[in-house]
Amino acid sequence: MEKFTVHTGTAAPLRRSNVDTDQIIPVRFCASTTRDGHADALFADWRGDDPSFVLNQPRYAGSTVLIAGNDFGTGSSREYAVWALQDYGFKVVIAPRYGDIFRGNSLMNGLLTVQLPLATVEELWEAVEAEPRTEVIVDLERLEVRCAGRVHPFTLDEDARDRMLAGLDAIAATLLHEEAIAAYERGRRPALPTTLADAVAPPR
Repeated sequence: MEKFTVHTGTAAPLRRSNVDTDQIIPVRFCASTTRDGHADALFADWRGDDPSFVLNQPRYAGSTVLIAGNDFGTGSSREYAVWALQDYGFKVVIAPRYGDIFRGNSLMNGLLTVQLPLATVEELWEAVEAEPRTEVIVDLERLEVRCAGRVHPFTLDEDARDRMLAGLDAIAATLLHEEAIAAYERGRRPALPTTLADAVAPPR
């Protein structure tokens, strides 16, 4: 997982609320066993049916920050939704509220999900709609979003923040304590029950 400290990019304003994971990536695209190659499936139905959909607009090409409405990522727990956003190029999602499982999956996979009040999201939408090349700076060290001369503080679970700053997924973070874990196991193992192989009964 890459370290995340400060990201600067342009943003795509997704003025939709209650975007569930099946809208982020329809279930028919979730048959692959890898976490790569899902960019084309991101919002596939909306991109295919609506020429005016935000990701079909050339003015937002190359955006790395997605600004969405309330309750982004509700629905099923598929990690494909996170992978599709990352494969497309998004590093950050900003929204007023998220589906809990989606947000957990995002932070575990290195996709920063920033929670800001709806009024602030509206302000960001207006800024990037007025000028799509507006830079959005997401600073995980300072816990700030900076855009159009305004600074918007946010909060994040301390453990998730520390892992993302260090570029560690949950397994890598656990392995930092490998020596302590091994010492604990060595001390505990003699007290555990043991399993003995059954004696093979002689044939009758």
